[in-house]
Amino acid sequence: MTSNESEVRALLESRVDACQTKDIDHLMSHYSSDIVYYDVVPPLQFAGSDQVRGNFVRWFDEYDGPIGLETHDLTIAAGEDTAFAHMLHLDSGTRKNGLQSAIWVRSTVCCRRSGDKWLITHEHISVPINPENLQAWFPPGFEPA
Repeated sequence: MTSNESEVRALLESRVDACQTKDIDHLMSHYSSDIVYYDVVPPLQFAGSDQVRGNFVRWFDEYDGPIGLETHDLTIAAGEDTAFAHMLHLDSGTRKNGLQSAIWVRSTVCCRRSGDKWLITHEHISVPINPENLQAWFPPGFEPA
């Protein structure tokens, strides 16, 4: 693994830690001011750090307590000044309505080196669906009632 790959891996691990603890300031320190973020919730595209911050705060507010966010199948390709990664996340926790939930999401992250720091400049989140019923695919044991 190259030094750049290790640095990007550390960035992504820190990003997950910030999500799990809902530390919005720490989380946003990993994003460039001109971030473009595609999510599964309307309006689907969030541009700029203010919009992305608001979207993360909305997501954090859906949970009562910490968010479980496990990274699986992480792949990183890093050059001198740009890098991209793709992974699966198992997003879980207790929702404000008391419901225990878990859902798989796919994530692609693009980064750019800014001075001696890597920043996320683009992120794309998607939810896999079950083609039989066109509903989100849930891990076994967490199907909605």
